[in-house]
Amino acid sequence: MPTAHGPAQDGTPDEPPALEGPEADEAFPPGLLSDRDRRILAFERQWWKHAGAKEQAIREQFDMSATRYYQLLNHVIDLPEALQHDPMLVKRLRRLRSQRRRQRAARRLGLHT
Repeated sequence: MPTAHGPAQDGTPDEPPALEGPEADEAFPPGLLSDRDRRILAFERQWWKHAGAKEQAIREQFDMSATRYYQLLNHVIDLPEALQHDPMLVKRLRRLRSQRRRQRAARRLGLHT
């Protein structure tokens, strides 16, 4: 099972903290995507259709903070089951996450991207 990452240095939600306790087992059973995982992927496919800010849509759709949503999203896109479920979306989300990581690293090193 993939591991979750620690929090990002600059406070962005790309690097979620590790999940612990019963919540981790409940949220991510091995070998399959939960209904919530599938809903998160579906939301990422079409969030732009929602009126208003993405953070507001996250609260309305999932009843959680944007930070928590991004923690879950980052875990979900690391699951092989997510890649099987929607390969194009998951690859795009992974690529965007990698770009943001590279940009943050370049800023820390004083490089311009």
